[in-house]
Amino acid sequence: MTVGEQVPATAAPAGPPPRRRRPLRALAWSGAAATLLAVAATAVLDALTPDAARAAAGAGPGWEIGLPGLLLAAPGALLLSRAPRNAVSWVVAGTGLFWALDGLASSWLTYAVQDDPPLPGASAAMWFVGRLGAALLLGLPLLLLLYPDGRLPRGPWRAVSVGALAATAALPVLLLVTPFAIAAERGGTPTPGVYRGLDLDPASLPLPRDVALPLLELAFPATGLGLLLALAVVVARLRAATGEDRRRMRWLLWAGVVDALVLLGALLFPQATLGLDLSLAVGLTGLAVTLGILRPRAVDIDRLLGGTLVYGGLAAGVVVVDLAVLAAAGTLLGGRFDERNAVVVTLLVVAAVYVPLRAALWRLVRRWVFGEREDPYRVVAGLAERLERSDGAEEQLLAVAAGIAEAFRVPWVGVEVDSADGGRLVAGHGRRPAAVQSLPIAYRGEEVGRLLLPRDGVRAHLVTRDERLLADVVRQAAAAARASSLAAQLQAGREQLVAAREEERRRLRRDLHDGLGPSLGAVVLRIDTARNLAASRPEEADRLLRQARDDVAAALADVRRLVHDLRPPALDDLGLAGAVRQQAQRLLPAEVAVTVDAGDLAELPAAVEVAAYRIVSEALANVARHAAASRAAVSLARDGGDLVVTVTDDGAGIAPDRAAGVGLVALRERAAELGGTCTVGCPADGGTEVRAVLPADGRRSR
Repeated sequence: MTVGEQVPATAAPAGPPPRRRRPLRALAWSGAAATLLAVAATAVLDALTPDAARAAAGAGPGWEIGLPGLLLAAPGALLLSRAPRNAVSWVVAGTGLFWALDGLASSWLTYAVQDDPPLPGASAAMWFVGRLGAALLLGLPLLLLLYPDGRLPRGPWRAVSVGALAATAALPVLLLVTPFAIAAERGGTPTPGVYRGLDLDPASLPLPRDVALPLLELAFPATGLGLLLALAVVVARLRAATGEDRRRMRWLLWAGVVDALVLLGALLFPQATLGLDLSLAVGLTGLAVTLGILRPRAVDIDRLLGGTLVYGGLAAGVVVVDLAVLAAAGTLLGGRFDERNAVVVTLLVVAAVYVPLRAALWRLVRRWVFGEREDPYRVVAGLAERLERSDGAEEQLLAVAAGIAEAFRVPWVGVEVDSADGGRLVAGHGRRPAAVQSLPIAYRGEEVGRLLLPRDGVRAHLVTRDERLLADVVRQAAAAARASSLAAQLQAGREQLVAAREEERRRLRRDLHDGLGPSLGAVVLRIDTARNLAASRPEEADRLLRQARDDVAAALADVRRLVHDLRPPALDDLGLAGAVRQQAQRLLPAEVAVTVDAGDLAELPAAVEVAAYRIVSEALANVARHAAASRAAVSLARDGGDLVVTVTDDGAGIAPDRAAGVGLVALRERAAELGGTCTVGCPADGGTEVRAVLPADGRRSR
């Protein structure tokens, strides 16, 4: 069985025609080069700016602002050069360039206002930083809403997406047109007096303070609302995604987890540089988006996501333990607890508590993230143990369903097996959802059942590593399903065998009681009557004896008929080959030329001989009745442990739309009773071919 679908990578739209690829690639890498140059220039300006000038301007190093742009330069160029039709590519590349330019403007502004009057370009830099800097907020919601295919979602979520973009864009638009003094009052930015001589309102609108301030008060929380709406759209897309799109969405989920861990680190260590943490988060997000669009299968994202949660959680746990030890020890020991003692105590606590529990915590967290499937051997061995403890067919299927449900942490698993009578045996574990997906269970090339899993839900979709494990598990499920099917067939066969045996006994009893019994009773009466009349009326006695003789002859004919029904006498008198030749001459008209080719047929089981004889007889009878053939051939040959019976003719063949009659069904049933197979087909050169393979060495055919 092949688990899991092979879905082409179509979420990222194909690139433009080849004649346009080279200019687009040049544009992409030119943008990346511009970003690098901007960050390099920013670093040079920061090195040339004295700390006193930076402190007077109330600004930090510009390279910290431009660093996210530097980390997005390569991902943006790769996306633009390979998936230029995807809007996400333009968002990533544009955001990176925007970060770099914002950092350059900030550094140039700090450097330019040292002189009096300020250097040229200071007003433009101040306008860029103060007016357009807030537009950086648009990069994140755009990325969340357009990823992975570059289009907004359809249906009701499109309206939510538009609302998220509008809410997030409210603040940048207001800061672009609000007078600088009012914007600085609400935003806490430096007042115009710090940047003397700068033109700060070239594009401002004459908004009254009583109007602008309330709008700004609403715009700040609206930005947070827009991000929350964008996250809601991402969650909805993740739940609805299937196949390759779902794998791409999990890359975005991984980026979100990493960003959360980075921000958690910034909160736990506030003395660290927040700009570096933000840059790391932005860079990892760009990397995840690039891999998600271009190479979503490059890494097993499910394992990466789970490992990130595990290691991040354990690292956070160690940090929390350290902080708790330091706080407790500081409270208890007061001033006697210096930094050196804190390190020693922390190491002792970690060695005594954390190290012994590390392995157990590791297994616990990984099992919570991955379920039992994190240990493939445990899954397969556990399922095998369940199957060994299960007796009946239904119990085995329930064991398969429960084992897969626990291993893959899905709320419901169903197993369907086709039974011999055309019905289905269904076993389920958990509560069945409204929508399910079906995976075929094949045994030796034949579909014997289906594995049913939830179609929706976080854990309902398989990733690459899960597909391999599920394939191993389903092999056991297929064997169990096949065993269940064979058990049902065996039970049905036993019931049919008992019923057939009793019917045969009833027929023999009826024939003996109603036919042979009265005939023999009449013979006895006639013989007794003839004995009584022998002395006085010899002619009458002789007549009665002749009637008795005729009755005995009729009884013998009945006996021969009964014996023939049990086993054709010709098989014992002439052997299988001779009996087939005799039957061919008897059934086929003289104008049909028939040949019988028989090899070494010694030591065949009696049941195989009878089945072969009946199959040939039925096939020849069909030739005589329906084929309108001029030639027929019968072949009996040993093939290893099988007897291969072939009957061919050059007749009209069988119409494709013709339903199988009683005779053809009987052929297959006779072969199936011995564990063999019988096929009826029409060769390309015309006619009909009946081919039966009967196990002749006591085994059952596969």
